[in-house]
Amino acid sequence: MEQEKTAAQKLVDRKERLRNLHKMRQEARTHNHQEVIAEDARKKLPNNWEARKRQADWIMADEKAREEAKAEGKDYDRLKLLQISAIDAERIERKQRKKNPDGGFATFEAQTARQYARLVKNMPTRDMKKYEKQRQDLGEAFYGGPNTVLHGLVKDSPDAINNMVKDLEQQIEKRKKYSRRRTYNDDADVDFINERNSKFNKKLERFYGEHTAEIKQNLERGTAI
Repeated sequence: MEQEKTAAQKLVDRKERLRNLHKMRQEARTHNHQEVIAEDARKKLPNNWEARKRQADWIMADEKAREEAKAEGKDYDRLKLLQISAIDAERIERKQRKKNPDGGFATFEAQTARQYARLVKNMPTRDMKKYEKQRQDLGEAFYGGPNTVLHGLVKDSPDAINNMVKDLEQQIEKRKKYSRRRTYNDDADVDFINERNSKFNKKLERFYGEHTAEIKQNLERGTAI
């Protein structure tokens, strides 16, 4: 009788192990299927998705810490600098200088693009209430078009005018600071009306002189068509 119980107990143990094996196999199948789906989803993402996700997480954490510091009445930028070592601060500064080098004047197109980027960077934060009000007031003219006339529809605010005047004054002061007197050649042809026009003509000659030399000679000889 004890031998039959032992055999029955062995059968129960084997069935229990078999059920456990089936359960483990099913869990492995489910896990593998989930991994395949996750891998397929990762392949469909952009190549720089991980870096973008890390950057987004860092920005959210930084904004949260800034809000907490503001609520406590603390200067977040100062607290952040206290956690950065001198070596890391120097490395960040070198990286920023390398990221936005000042190459000086290259072409008129590059100079215009640099000025546009600077003006956009210095623009104040967008006022969405003012934006929506202006869009409703102007209607279709808000989006512009070939036949749209905005004269008289939009009135510049005194603050905007003052900002424009301030920016122009800064540009004039900057030109005065970086201008240097060059040697004047008395025998050179006078093709300018003032000092500023002379500099402009020299820039034109430097960039387009070789392409317009023949036209200029024909005009001087009077043989131009």
